[in-house]
Amino acid sequence: MNSPRPVPVTVLTGFLGSGKTTLLNRILTEQHGKKIAVIENEFGEIGIDNELVIRAEEEVFEMNNGCICCSVRGDLLRILGRLMRRKKQLDAVLIETTGLADPGPVTQTFFADAELRSAYQLDAIVTVVDAKHVLQHLDTDAECLKQIGFADIVLLNKIDLVTTEELDALEAKLRGINSFAQYYRTKDAAVDLEKILDVGAFDLNRKLEYDPNLLDESAHIHNNEVGSVGLRFDKPLDTKKLDVWLGTLLRTRGPDIYRLKGILNVAGNPRRMVFQGVHMQMEGRQGEPWGAAEPRESKIVFIGKNLNRNELRAGLEGCVAEPVAVA
Repeated sequence: MNSPRPVPVTVLTGFLGSGKTTLLNRILTEQHGKKIAVIENEFGEIGIDNELVIRAEEEVFEMNNGCICCSVRGDLLRILGRLMRRKKQLDAVLIETTGLADPGPVTQTFFADAELRSAYQLDAIVTVVDAKHVLQHLDTDAECLKQIGFADIVLLNKIDLVTTEELDALEAKLRGINSFAQYYRTKDAAVDLEKILDVGAFDLNRKLEYDPNLLDESAHIHNNEVGSVGLRFDKPLDTKKLDVWLGTLLRTRGPDIYRLKGILNVAGNPRRMVFQGVHMQMEGRQGEPWGAAEPRESKIVFIGKNLNRNELRAGLEGCVAEPVAVA
């Protein structure tokens, strides 16, 4: 009998706020008929990404409290091993890394164990690029550079935020870093899934040309300058106060705040408020309704440099809604 075909694995990577979760949600909601397992990893003290991912038929495994290329890599191995031992056949595995992940150690995972090599096959490293903000990080954040250098497919995302001339110049610069990747230009990470899933684009020899130490597990050094502050708050918040505080914060500290995301308990609103920000840009939307017996709690995560926990907590406390007077 023929051995089962190794399950193709797609690694979704890209710097903080580039649009990876938007792309993941597109994959989960497309009518592709594939049985997919999703492995998510987020960087931060509080897990929020699991609430940003649209729930679908697919199984979603979460890895928090660290970066997939460092402290939770063992979790990745355990999840892959568990999937491998089940009888249920998968069509694909998607691994969404944190915005601070170096794809190199993730790649190592699939060459470190003979049993894993027989069960899984790296299909492509898909890197999502924020066309508006990536130039702020290319020269200062090694992970951003490596995400592009290791890519098999690059999505130049958020093209609606830049001019055609800026986009052409950016693509030329990125091709100077990685000329082998396939480049697609996208808005809201909208791309034909046939261009990124089960495409057989991964080429180990090209990765070794880019980084000869790729398979050396001792060579990885993580950027410790970027940190995370996570805040929880159980008092209802006032949207007008929030708008003023967050607007002022992003105007004055925007360059240091790489990523901002949260699930908010807004006074008088029966639904969650979901918001995300990248540097000086922010957007919000209505989320799922709060459950009748569910505790309403706001959760906010800041990722960046020079973050002051006490200052951020004081700012959030200043957004508490005034108690409603009872007649």
